[in-house]
Amino acid sequence: MSENNEKLSCSSCNSVWANKGTTNCWSGDPATAPPRPGYCPTGHGAEIIEKSFAEYTGDGDDAKLALAAARVEGLCYLKTPGRTVVTPRWTRVEDTIALAKLMGWKKIGIATCIGLLSETDSLATILTAQGLEPLTVCCKAGSIDKNSLGIAEEDKVRPNTFEPACNPIAQAELCNRAETDMNIIIGLCVGHDMLFNKYSKAPVTTLVCKDRVTGHNPVAVLYGQNFYFKRLQKVPMDLS
Repeated sequence: MSENNEKLSCSSCNSVWANKGTTNCWSGDPATAPPRPGYCPTGHGAEIIEKSFAEYTGDGDDAKLALAAARVEGLCYLKTPGRTVVTPRWTRVEDTIALAKLMGWKKIGIATCIGLLSETDSLATILTAQGLEPLTVCCKAGSIDKNSLGIAEEDKVRPNTFEPACNPIAQAELCNRAETDMNIIIGLCVGHDMLFNKYSKAPVTTLVCKDRVTGHNPVAVLYGQNFYFKRLQKVPMDLS
């Protein structure tokens, strides 16, 4: 690993933000900005940043998506003339709908966990009402027992029962065959979401990130680091 890669640590600027209310990259004013730390990618990643920015300013699909995403970010806040304070007005669902419309996307694939069929049905209803065409694919498509993947009985959720394996590659390929314009992940398992992203031809966004303990709100663990989930900083996870 190169020295530059070893020092990528933007999270370390959390203390700068807490003390100054800004960071070097956020300020935009070299005269008043906090000093740029040595690990800042704005400095030692300049070539990569310049090359990446060129992709945003061209005429290709990536430039169009970057522009639409930036527009959604602006639209999702209420602005008060004469004030720098802004108020968010859109949920993630609304952001997603707005992006699809700005991009001219119509056919929306939804790769869902079977445990979130109710939420997926609600989303499909909303997308339809917004003039979009949702197509939904459940993770258990194919109904293939986990034993066929080489999973031992004791590693099943419910040993000694038929337990269908998640099938994210098929979910992606079914969306590909349907020629979806955009795909949405709802609650796919860690790892299965990676496979879906890998095989999907259409751009993918995650609406629901699976967390079986927190009601699919994984950031709750980070909010509770000072007390309830402090153990994750002290004790190695037991995988037995």
